[in-house]
Amino acid sequence: MKLMVAQFFMISLLLTSSLFVHSNAGSACDGKCNVRCAKADRTHGECLKDCNICCEKCNCVPSGTFGNKDECPCYRDLINSKGGSKCP
Repeated sequence: MKLMVAQFFMISLLLTSSLFVHSNAGSACDGKCNVRCAKADRTHGECLKDCNICCEKCNCVPSGTFGNKDECPCYRDLINSKGGSKCP
């Protein structure tokens, strides 16, 4: 019985920690995308939406409010349905 309780505890701990790490990834993207979209030409909300999608796929956001996309090739190379750059 004690072995089953210990196994249950360990499995619960692993699942909880994996959810915690995933939730922190979103907040990291939010902060970086807020900086990236601070001076966006298009609406701030639209920029944040696209930036967060790109950040979650690529796990990085270039520094600054414009340019520097060579810092993150995945982010740079994502394209939208019209063939243009997906990421702000």
